[in-house]
Order: sequence, then structure tokens, then C-alpha cells
Amino acid sequence: MLANRRKSERRLCRRLAKIYWGTGTLPRDCTITDISDGGVKVVAEFVEIPPEFTIIFAPDHQRKCRLRWRIGCEFGAEFID
Repeated sequence: MLANRRKSERRLCRRLAKIYWGTGTLPRDCTITDISDGGVKVVAEFVEIPPEFTIIFAPDHQRKCRLRWRIGCEFGAEFID
């Protein structure tokens, strides 16, 4: 059995959000499938995911993230802010 390496408990959710990765780019739609104090699991239909980006949960709620893993259209990211 694999050990759970998470530092905080994750909570399942199905929340629409946007990913933004810098000046000159437009935010892209994504779905958050679970979230914890330390990061998120995301489903996104686009190919390129940069090493660092911002997830926009709402206009006044954003978190800077670092890509940790990716399998197909799902990926995990840790919060770095």
C-alpha cells in the first residue's frame, strides 16, 4: 500500500477556476477536483502547463502554484504563496 505523503487532509470538490501563467496570456478554464491546505488536484483540457502559475478561484482569491505531477489532463500542484 502506498503511503500518503500529504501534509494536510484533502477535501473533494468540483469547483470551476482559471489558470493564469503570466503577462501576455489569457486565463484558461479548469476544474479543481480536490483541495488541501497545501495544494490542489486539477483537470484541464489544455496541453501546456508551466512549472509555476496562478490559480484564480475568484476575482479576489488567487494562489500561486508549482506543478508537482501530471497524468493526461489531470495534474497536482502545491501552493507556494
